[in-house]
Amino acid sequence: MVRNLSHLSENPPLWLSLGFGGILILTLAVFYTALRKAIPTRAGFIFMGMILWLMVLLVLAQRRFFLNIDAVPPRFLLAIAPPLLVILGLFFTKPGRIFLDQLPIPTLTFLNTIRIPVELALYGLFVYQQIPEVMTFEGRNFDILAGITAPLAGYWASKNRPADHRKLLIWNLLALALLVNIVGHAIVSAPTPVQQLAFDQPNVGVLKFPFVGLPGLVVPMVLLGHLVSIRQLTRKMKNAPANIAF
Repeated sequence: MVRNLSHLSENPPLWLSLGFGGILILTLAVFYTALRKAIPTRAGFIFMGMILWLMVLLVLAQRRFFLNIDAVPPRFLLAIAPPLLVILGLFFTKPGRIFLDQLPIPTLTFLNTIRIPVELALYGLFVYQQIPEVMTFEGRNFDILAGITAPLAGYWASKNRPADHRKLLIWNLLALALLVNIVGHAIVSAPTPVQQLAFDQPNVGVLKFPFVGLPGLVVPMVLLGHLVSIRQLTRKMKNAPANIAF
């Protein structure tokens, strides 16, 4: 099918871009809080690395680097591959796992409230024909439910009671499934060789400044939070006394 790329060169409205900039700042601030609780002596160093990565993405997006959809390999991969490789490295190395086990589950859980404004921003991008409807809560994206329920899950996490571990684990698994759902739809809706959906209104918004920070920073942070929480919770449940009922 022929893609409709008439909106590829259009910029989203300034107010929407500024609003999403606030989402990026809030995401960084919450994750920095988690870093300060986990490894206070190295939190600043890691945080500066995250800011540097975000600045690289934003500069490239401002220069329309990701809008070259004919490049091989697709330049969009350069925004998502490095964070995923870092996450894999953390889980497959001993120092990485030690670091992950120090991250506070309550803070990582409350981070998911950011998914509410993210979904509103995505809807704004849809209205301005930057992403397809399938990526919004009017389509097949139900990720906002994770954001709405995050305060309850954060309450379970803050109490750290054995009875709440299973509920929190189930919530993380369901919220992770919602995240995978929207990421999958975003990938197959983007103007790349693997595009399968939304040829009439492709996903071009996340290729632009500052929305490239969504796949390049926000999604990896939320993904990391779920994976860390699932790891810590399963270890706690495994090590819990047999006479404790979950």
